[in-house]
Amino acid sequence: MLTKRLIEFISALLVFLFIYTSISKLLDYTAFNRQLSQSPFISRYANIISWALPLGELLIAGLLLINKTRLSGLYCSFFLLNLFTFYLTAMLRYSPYIPCSCGGVLQHLSWQAHIIFNAAFIILTTMGVLMHVKKSR
Repeated sequence: MLTKRLIEFISALLVFLFIYTSISKLLDYTAFNRQLSQSPFISRYANIISWALPLGELLIAGLLLINKTRLSGLYCSFFLLNLFTFYLTAMLRYSPYIPCSCGGVLQHLSWQAHIIFNAAFIILTTMGVLMHVKKSR
């Protein structure tokens, strides 16, 4: 019972995170697209990413809301959070200019705080996956 509640809590946090950031990006789509266009690594794909990322975040949130697809949503969350963290780390290491394409209040975090924030959610997501797999056995 406790395991189920913890999985639901972790999923709810991720749903909130992904819905909040996707809506923030879509509400300020022009700025989000412009910031992606300024990124040295992904500028070529900015137009595609500026739609695919928020829609993907909403899709993942939907997967997390449904009990039958929750594990898939947790795996997708883990992948996306790691991808964000890898991208941010690469930008910090190899780019002289780092545009912030985060949504909402997350854009006000320092880069180090953002990495810590992402790491905390990666740990929570990992816990959610492990508990879900263990519960399913």
